[in-house]
Amino acid sequence: MEFRKVLALRGPNYWANFPVLEAWVDLGEWKDHSSEMIPGFNERLMSWLPTMIEHRCSVGERGGFFERLRRGTYQAHILEHVCLELQSLAGTEVGYGRARETSEEGVYKVAIEFAEETLARACLEKARELVMAAWLDKPFDVAGEVQKLKEFAYDACLGPSTAAIVNAAVARGIPYRRLNTGSLVVLGHGHKQRRILAAETDRTGAIAESIAQDKDLTRALLSSVGVPVPEGRPVKDAEDAWEAAQEIDAPVVVKPQFGNHGRGVATNLTTREQVMSAFEAAIKEGKEIIVEKFAPGADHRLLVVGNKVIAAARRDPPTVIGDGRSTVAQLVAEVNKDPRRGDGHGTVMSLVKIGSIAAAVLAEQGLSADAVPVAGQVVLIRRNANLSTGGTAIDVTDEVHPSVAEQAVDAARVIGLDIA
Repeated sequence: MEFRKVLALRGPNYWANFPVLEAWVDLGEWKDHSSEMIPGFNERLMSWLPTMIEHRCSVGERGGFFERLRRGTYQAHILEHVCLELQSLAGTEVGYGRARETSEEGVYKVAIEFAEETLARACLEKARELVMAAWLDKPFDVAGEVQKLKEFAYDACLGPSTAAIVNAAVARGIPYRRLNTGSLVVLGHGHKQRRILAAETDRTGAIAESIAQDKDLTRALLSSVGVPVPEGRPVKDAEDAWEAAQEIDAPVVVKPQFGNHGRGVATNLTTREQVMSAFEAAIKEGKEIIVEKFAPGADHRLLVVGNKVIAAARRDPPTVIGDGRSTVAQLVAEVNKDPRRGDGHGTVMSLVKIGSIAAAVLAEQGLSADAVPVAGQVVLIRRNANLSTGGTAIDVTDEVHPSVAEQAVDAARVIGLDIA
């Protein structure tokens, strides 16, 4: 089985009104062999990808595709379903596919829906390898290959923020097209089209973006319009960080002045040792470090779009609960089995990791990665609740007080951001 060519039909096309890959598949010597004619083929394929029982196929009911396999179907049709399933297992749910003969004997056109083109192409090639392995009774590491596709998807697919915007556009009937391998997306067509880059739009000012990246400058501007901000200042070394902590009156926060995703951030620090250690961790993420007064309470994030609070979330720091048998490291490993967690920013939550900051937080609780917490003990892994460092989020949009919403809008305005 070979591919003559693979076309990406990115807009409305004669197969569907959504993007599909069109693969011209030459079955070669297997053109006259259907699935029920190859000993053990159906059993191998169904055991390798048991989740395909959900494929209804032309039968129109659960298990329909497996019924087609038993009755006998050709490789082009099988390739279509395997590619769809691999995409879904990699994290992009798709379901449309068609396989049609061409005027040339043994050559089929196979149309396969995709959400991310590069991932779909990778899945198509892997689907061919899997089908051929099952056909020829050769070993195939399905779990290993699916994991590789998931890792590829983390890098290739849109991140959660961009994907949320794109999904909202699709729900409103607005077409979109990805312009590069990053997060640059065009919404709509013609003179009414708009472009976004992650959570930035074509109306986000470069100066506003630059200001927002500077935590110290941002703090000063927010304070100028009456938005409450913590006392603090930039520091030049670890000793200066401790001096700043004493001036401010601990507890304090130590973090990079320019940074994101909670990297290098340590909170609720009270001792000289904690502050010095936090400075060393922060300096690995950026050359400029700031020390600020720690504000106790829950961590919230508000989304402002067009001078209006659209959503709010409470972010909880990563924790594990002891069972009296497992170490902290083992409990963290169990939490990381959640399929919503991934390494990077392609998933809605990130893996919980035990680095230098987490080790310091554990030490404050009299624990280490190898310690066994008692049953029911809640163990804090990090104090900051960024999703990118393992935190979780709960929707609290309906609980935002109007005065808090007003301050959030003021904060976005003074920086100059249309989305904040």
